[in-house]
Amino acid sequence: MAPQLPPISTGRASSLYSPYSPYSNFHLPSSSDSSDNGDDGTLPFPAALLRNDFLTPDFEPTAYLSSLFPSEEGTTSEQRHQTLEDLRTELRERSSAISAELLELVNANYTSFLSLGDELRGGDERVEDVRVALFGFRRSMEDVQGRVKERRRAVSDASRDLGEIQATISAGRKLLEIDDRITLLEERLAIAADTGTTTDEKLAGMDVGIWDTDETDDEHIDEDALSGRAKFYVGNSPSKLAMLANNLILSCRALKYLGPNLVFAKLADERLAKCRETLLLDLNAALKEARKSSSGGTGQARLLKILAVYRKIDGEDEAVRVLKER
Repeated sequence: MAPQLPPISTGRASSLYSPYSPYSNFHLPSSSDSSDNGDDGTLPFPAALLRNDFLTPDFEPTAYLSSLFPSEEGTTSEQRHQTLEDLRTELRERSSAISAELLELVNANYTSFLSLGDELRGGDERVEDVRVALFGFRRSMEDVQGRVKERRRAVSDASRDLGEIQATISAGRKLLEIDDRITLLEERLAIAADTGTTTDEKLAGMDVGIWDTDETDDEHIDEDALSGRAKFYVGNSPSKLAMLANNLILSCRALKYLGPNLVFAKLADERLAKCRETLLLDLNAALKEARKSSSGGTGQARLLKILAVYRKIDGEDEAVRVLKER
């Protein structure tokens, strides 16, 4: 516990008196007696300043001094009367007390000050251990990052391979679809080899809408329907020829998306060229037959429909050649 500071000594009052001083309210008794002149017991000498007043967090010297010297409204007992020598003596006493307290604190904690070096000894080794641990953690993190990068590259390669496989599957499906279209076209033109699969089975897996046409020939449609489904693909009616032409056009368009570099595309192109030649032969036969029966209105309509089929497959030159024949 810190020693208590001694109270401010009660010195004599200042002999200097001014009517403008804060002490002018106190009127000292005038007496010629020497014993009365040295009697300061009636003066309100200050009490010792408390140390706790200086330890407050918001301590302000100006405000503290103002509290020590209140205004005239304050009571006379709160006013201080002290000489300069008394203040010096008080400051010396307080300085001595603070020095003694500091010395006592140093002596009390001397052992701790001496052992401070021993406690700090070996700190370099601990710091080195922490540094080695951090280096090991950094190496582990780098290994994890390397594995993550490798896994990312593997996933990227797998995704790219998957995309290529999906593209290959899509291309294979297109090839099968084109092959089915060409095979069905060859069967309709009666030029395909017997593969063990009937035409009705081929038609069951195809979209019937691609064979639809706005052109109708009631006379031949009824006749073909009566003759059976097999004979429907052997005749040369304008309706059937128009459907064959539409199938040929769709197959050619689908083949263009594959590109000319594929072996399948080259073989399919040869098959389509043969189908076109066969279709032109059927058109030529149908055109010759239509010329023979073009005297009536039905024959003229049939002739125009056949010529329209020529135009679909760019066979106008062949139609002109047939028409010029006698």
